[in-house]
Amino acid sequence: MSDRRRAIASLPRRVVGTAAVGVLAVAAVIAGVLAASASGTSGSSPARAFGLPAAGSAPAGWHRATLAGGAAVLAYPPVMQLVSSDRGAASAAQLSSSGEYLLYLNATPKQGDESLRNWPQFRLGHLTDDDASSAHELATISGVRFLGGTGTCVKDDYVTKVGAHHFTEIACFVQGRTSASVIVAAAPTASWASVSGLLGRAIAGYVVR
Repeated sequence: MSDRRRAIASLPRRVVGTAAVGVLAVAAVIAGVLAASASGTSGSSPARAFGLPAAGSAPAGWHRATLAGGAAVLAYPPVMQLVSSDRGAASAAQLSSSGEYLLYLNATPKQGDESLRNWPQFRLGHLTDDDASSAHELATISGVRFLGGTGTCVKDDYVTKVGAHHFTEIACFVQGRTSASVIVAAAPTASWASVSGLLGRAIAGYVVR
């Protein structure tokens, strides 16, 4: 598998076990505190479906990881930690006591011909090319404001080829003044409702150059 494909479809295949319920409950409380007003086109169904807060600096106490060359800065909450990633990218995750992924964030510089216009099709195509046996678009939204740029986002769910695990994600292609990059926020579908607020706040705090 190429580095480009690993970066574009990089969510680990493991799912949340029952031992993770207590950790997810904590994340849900944090998400409720941090959730802000939705951005995007006011009153539009895509904006409501995404539930993204308005772009703004990450809360005090959050950690930051800078992409190679300073192209972008990924903010992630204290419940997450940096994990291994492709060269030039940054990934953070929250793990259960057994090492399973509860939350996942990834930021990657532009790798190919992805763009604001083709991003939803590009993202789903790479999911099914690599790790997913199926992928379904739930909603898309364009003209999303980020700190330093503008993005197109797709919300989708997919099932992995190995283990048939079900995940939900929001993936955004973001164009800044001098560079473009991708931010992906994902979690097992079973826990998405309780953690999406926290992941949305991380997307809102993404800074591009």
